[in-house]
Amino acid sequence: MEVKIISREAIKPSSPTPHHLRTHNLSILDQIEVKESIYTPLLLFFSSTPAPQHSFNKSHLLKQSLSKTLTHFYPFAGRLKDWFTIDCNDAGVLYTQAQLPIHMSIVLQTPQIELLQQLLPHDLVQQDSDQVLVAIQVNFFACGGIAVCVYVNHVVADGAATATFIKSWAQMASAHDYIDFDVVHDCSSLFPSRDLSDLAAQFAEEDKNNEEHEELQDGETVTKRLLFNGSKITSLRDEIGNGPIRHRPSRFEALAALIWSAMLSTTSEKDTSFSKVTFSINLRNRTNPPLPQQCIGNVYHVKEVEPLKEKTGNLSTLAAKLHDAIRKVDDEYVRKIGEGAVDYIKFLRNKTKSGTFIIVSWCRFPFYEVDFGWGKPVWCATTLSINRTVVFMDASDGEGVEAWITLGEEEMAKFVQDPGIIAYCSSS
Repeated sequence: MEVKIISREAIKPSSPTPHHLRTHNLSILDQIEVKESIYTPLLLFFSSTPAPQHSFNKSHLLKQSLSKTLTHFYPFAGRLKDWFTIDCNDAGVLYTQAQLPIHMSIVLQTPQIELLQQLLPHDLVQQDSDQVLVAIQVNFFACGGIAVCVYVNHVVADGAATATFIKSWAQMASAHDYIDFDVVHDCSSLFPSRDLSDLAAQFAEEDKNNEEHEELQDGETVTKRLLFNGSKITSLRDEIGNGPIRHRPSRFEALAALIWSAMLSTTSEKDTSFSKVTFSINLRNRTNPPLPQQCIGNVYHVKEVEPLKEKTGNLSTLAAKLHDAIRKVDDEYVRKIGEGAVDYIKFLRNKTKSGTFIIVSWCRFPFYEVDFGWGKPVWCATTLSINRTVVFMDASDGEGVEAWITLGEEEMAKFVQDPGIIAYCSSS
């Protein structure tokens, strides 16, 4: 697929950031993301309208509204200064326009991750010596359809914050409304920053000593999209609810238990990594009083589920373990995260090195409510592909769930043949 880049520029806030806001303090949860420098990719596909605007007009509207939106999300237009702060210097976000001489349906009919990755500006971000924190690529298809691709450095935004940013941008574009809420909430008071230089040096030394003994786990990885429609999810929840523990799980708990069970069936008896599962949880509504839902930054936590004593477990047991782990994340738990920051970072490092499976849910984020003035998305997707990770997103009908899962080739071949996946997955 030929993607022709037609322009590239920096979009800056429409109003200069006031001097007293030029330094944005990172919380310890933001600091954890600094070294990894992972960008969260999101793609929103919009079909052509009956009386489509010229692509120039749409692009002008997107750039103008983005500039206005950045006055409220000013750290997004800044640059990382060090492990403690972002310099909100209004350097801008990277904005790229591209043209594709094909119909958008070609991409939607076969949504392979290799195809979707070509719509993202990640190559341009990597070439940028200034390392922008946010990059946008607007792709215009020959049919009039548009794919707006947002690429956000995890240092400034988790999934919830990314959703807030995109929805606010669309609100500015469609209604030219003033965004009248505070999106830059200082979470460093709740999760104070720490000097992590000693810890980083310790990890670097450990990596150097273990370098010769490391082995590739599964060779090449594969990412697949699995669709679970609403009726199948309801049946799964009912089945689990009638199990020995008799707890009717949420959508997340039911699907996470199903996938966890399938993962257990893919590994050998010697591999106990899938007995340990972690999941990310939004902390904004877990404190008392709740944090603003629209605040930027990283306000999420990776929680470990109680490990299985044996490698096997029925769906009811797995869902109950997930439910208990979620229930424990309350106000008291959240406020202790900052106190145990060093232990938490070590836990995350061990999780990554041991290949522990992680489940991320972006369900209920308002991606399908985004409207720049020419209708809501016909499909939203991600290309996030981290080994042994699954990302849940709402399906376009609001009832089903799409699971984007990345595994080694051999693991994936076994995973898709699991009886539970075959029974409840609508398509892949």
